[in-house]
Amino acid sequence: MNSHYVYVVRCSDGTLYTGYTTDPERRVKEHNRGKGGRYTMGRAPVKMVYLQRLKGRLDALRREASLKKMSREAKLALCRGYVRSSR
Repeated sequence: MNSHYVYVVRCSDGTLYTGYTTDPERRVKEHNRGKGGRYTMGRAPVKMVYLQRLKGRLDALRREASLKKMSREAKLALCRGYVRSSR
């Protein structure tokens, strides 16, 4: 069974990018190699500032959509409350 994640990365210019993945470590590497989302190309390096694991793909995609509708201030507050645990 695959895990499904929603993540927020901070780009080198200080902007935030929200996305969905099944492999967060691979996805951040892709963003940093210029193979991620079109938005992050030219904004590398990116740093993971929020990660949430969800039950399934549909839940993750819904959460991604809700995060993308949030204001920058709300996303920053969410990221401040995020503590990365070791896996």
